[in-house]
Amino acid sequence: MDKRTFLKTSSMLLTGGLLAPMASCSQKEEARTNWAGNLAYATDKLLLPKSVEEVQKMVRGVTKLRALGTRHSFNRIADSVDNQISLQGLDQTIEIDPSSNSVTVGAGVTYGKLAPYLHERGYALHNLASLPHISVAGACATATHGSGVQNGNLSSAVSAIELVTAEGEVVSFSLKKDAETFSGSVVGLGGLGVVTKVTLDIQPTFNVRQDVYLDLPMAQLKDHFDEIMSSGYSVSLFTDWTGQRVNQVWVKRRVDGNTSSLPQDFYGATAAIKNVHPIISISAENCTEQMGVPGPWHERLPHFKMNFTPSSGKELQAEYFVPRHHAIEAILAVDRLHEQISPLLQISEIRSINADTLWMSPCFQQPCITIHFTLKQDWPAVKNLLPVIEKELTPFEARPHWAKLFTMSPERLQPLYGKLPDFQALLKHYDPKGKFRNEFLDTNIFGGQA
Repeated sequence: MDKRTFLKTSSMLLTGGLLAPMASCSQKEEARTNWAGNLAYATDKLLLPKSVEEVQKMVRGVTKLRALGTRHSFNRIADSVDNQISLQGLDQTIEIDPSSNSVTVGAGVTYGKLAPYLHERGYALHNLASLPHISVAGACATATHGSGVQNGNLSSAVSAIELVTAEGEVVSFSLKKDAETFSGSVVGLGGLGVVTKVTLDIQPTFNVRQDVYLDLPMAQLKDHFDEIMSSGYSVSLFTDWTGQRVNQVWVKRRVDGNTSSLPQDFYGATAAIKNVHPIISISAENCTEQMGVPGPWHERLPHFKMNFTPSSGKELQAEYFVPRHHAIEAILAVDRLHEQISPLLQISEIRSINADTLWMSPCFQQPCITIHFTLKQDWPAVKNLLPVIEKELTPFEARPHWAKLFTMSPERLQPLYGKLPDFQALLKHYDPKGKFRNEFLDTNIFGGQA
């Protein structure tokens, strides 16, 4: 969770079965990198359209292309050896439709821009990720999630999507009119085309209070997991997997007129007496307000403040979705690896996400928990650790986050997605020549298929 600048290494990065060079200041001073700086993009050809018409023209003018969001992916899902296209210039469209309780945004709009705009007009989204600086289109395309037992991931708010296909044509899919195709297109992993607009469901704005509890005994988590994770609108557990405890429990509760104080004891954990960072040794200055102080949803649901823009992150991130009925078994399995994990770990976060109907979402037709690892910038060691974690989580059908680090083979990954054949067919229909495919998709989605 710590967003600090660090020196980039020239190690080799294995992501989703692919070797990729780490960013290296000494080797390529002008290299474009992801936000964390752990990888350099393989092409220096970046297209920057400012309109949908320009997107169409650019798509027609190339044979290979990948869309690039706000560069928060840790692996090569958005990379290309040919061309990338950034939609950051398509950030002016924010159109609220009160009749349908929806908002349509351009692909370059970030949650940090959208959320205050909605709140000022009396509206809210159902969920937000821990960082508000990511783009709506990029987050939805990769099933990036937020938290809450009753809350679907960010992509579950999508009711319509517009994209430019390989032929340069603008097509739209909506939940009402194109239910089957829509379900395959929202978490599209950049494979159907270049997303230009996204329509999201919205609701009346609301307030949230955030309370943090320290040192939750692991035994209490084992005995009361459902109650703990259901104790707020959104709940996050932070642990370093030492001492048979969860270091911190962040409970975000909707405030509907009741701002009464809460018990100081929370399943054996004690209330924090000041704002804290998920990594307790780091200043909480950049974290959202805690101590039960009510505030607008967009100033409490993320862990970090809207006006705090992270630079490079001194970290590597991996995350695995596990069906919720396996939650305790999976958590205890990871806990047994604490001696291997802890030396490389900054912090782990455990969250709940509700089920959705999107084919390539890890939560397709099943509620999940996620076990997230913010790891030290030591790729040789992390590269050896991830297969150990993945092996331990194999019995629980764990699925990796599409945009974070994993070493799981396609042979293990693909059977976890029952709608994968339909998704493959959808990609081939709208992109028959593979204009939007890259090595990541070829490996993880098509497994070397033509």
